[in-house]
Amino acid sequence: MEKYIIDERTGWEYELKCEQYYPTGRKMKDGHLQPETVDVNNEPENEKPIGIWGRRHGEYLKKHQKYVYDEFLFSGRLNTYLAQIDADAQEMFANLVQAMAKTEGLTEQLKAEDPMRWTGLMNNLRNCAEEIVNRELIFT
Repeated sequence: MEKYIIDERTGWEYELKCEQYYPTGRKMKDGHLQPETVDVNNEPENEKPIGIWGRRHGEYLKKHQKYVYDEFLFSGRLNTYLAQIDADAQEMFANLVQAMAKTEGLTEQLKAEDPMRWTGLMNNLRNCAEEIVNRELIFT
């Protein structure tokens, strides 16, 4: 077996390690291997992980805005778009919970004195924040 191979379809170079080929991060262009075309430790742009918020928005688009969903899908931007929505929603959710907890006076002292009350109030705030994120970002 060869130490290095090049996938003719994609142009990517692969190296044989432990009886399996792994990408080297170099790509053939104009007949020459380009040095470190990508960082192979990072995920490619179209394979970014999508969390719960992104999946919810994707399902919403698929059911209620089919044209928009298809436009993103066929242009190859769906995964990137949903990953960005997911990141924005996570940030918005965390900021809302933090701001509402501060407004309601949910402190570490209350958590130490009455953990059951603190847990109930925090769950209520998280549910409110989730509804706001759903209304503002996910189901629009």
